[in-house]
Amino acid sequence: MVSQTSPMLEDAKPESATERIIERAMKIYQNYILRVLLQAVLTVWAVTSFTFILIRLMPGNPIDVLVEQILVQEGISYEEAYARVASSFQFDPDASTLDQYLDWLGDLIRFDLGESITSPGTKVIDEIARFLPWTVFAVGAGLLISFILGIVLGMAMAYYRNSPLDHLLSLFASFITGIPNYIWGLLIVIILGIQFGLFNVGQLRGTYASDVEIGFNYPFISSALAHAALPIITYVISTLGGWMLNMKSSTMSVLNEDYVNVAEARGLRDSRIISAYVGRNAMLPLFTQLTISIGFVLGSGVVIEEIFVYWGLGHYLFASITTRDYTSMQGVFLILTMTVVMANVLADLGYGLLDPRVRVSGEK
Repeated sequence: MVSQTSPMLEDAKPESATERIIERAMKIYQNYILRVLLQAVLTVWAVTSFTFILIRLMPGNPIDVLVEQILVQEGISYEEAYARVASSFQFDPDASTLDQYLDWLGDLIRFDLGESITSPGTKVIDEIARFLPWTVFAVGAGLLISFILGIVLGMAMAYYRNSPLDHLLSLFASFITGIPNYIWGLLIVIILGIQFGLFNVGQLRGTYASDVEIGFNYPFISSALAHAALPIITYVISTLGGWMLNMKSSTMSVLNEDYVNVAEARGLRDSRIISAYVGRNAMLPLFTQLTISIGFVLGSGVVIEEIFVYWGLGHYLFASITTRDYTSMQGVFLILTMTVVMANVLADLGYGLLDPRVRVSGEK
């Protein structure tokens, strides 16, 4: 008998080994992304829930804080002040924490951050959208400048290691790294502003001068840059040393690689070796660190913005803490938590792209 083969079987071609490997890798990477995103969502929920409980353990509540202010300013009775405040606030201080949490969680699922308690009718998301861009601008500019300077100086330290230049820059980097950013902010205000009078602290309050017209024009841009200059300088000084030391360490490890020695043996120009072989490979670990740093520096800007009275997200958070505005605090903490978590997610995904062993870890 002559066996007959189905036309469908004749048309079907066996899957190649390369195609199977690519399909397997794509499936693993998709699972890796889902796992990282799920961890991020659970982390945001856990941190914001903990924060929700923590801020309600603070002494006082929005009504008590405003009642005390009215008693000091107007000298009326406590009962009258309490009745006036309670009637204007949409907040029940006697409600249980569980009921408040369920209400907040229900609004959050609908992507609603609620209204400010101390400013009825004001959406928290609108206030965050008003202050957040200024913080992103100051933090972003400061990190970008310090990152670029750190890469250049770190490579110089590695190339001229054990030289007077290396010792001087290493001492400088260690010194500025050991001082917290808020100390640098205070030193700038006290020494440069008050003692030497290089700038007027009072005129730099806010994010731009009140007499300029908002828009893409020189007076507004120059005013915004002048008001953001001091926070930017503080961010640069407080983060520069870390980039310098990390870039020096990364560059020195790359200089010992065989491909660098081969490039030198081939007689390539030093500029070519620095840009194509050393600098590019030494910078890779720092990019993931830069991603993570964005989230943490954004959260640490609360004190910096309050020192310079820079009206960013940190200033808004500080004012919310002072008045015990629970919904505003929860909204800001949610944004800060999401920023830090998403920065770590981007770093994890970046590691997964650069090193496949990261994303397949734990796979069977």
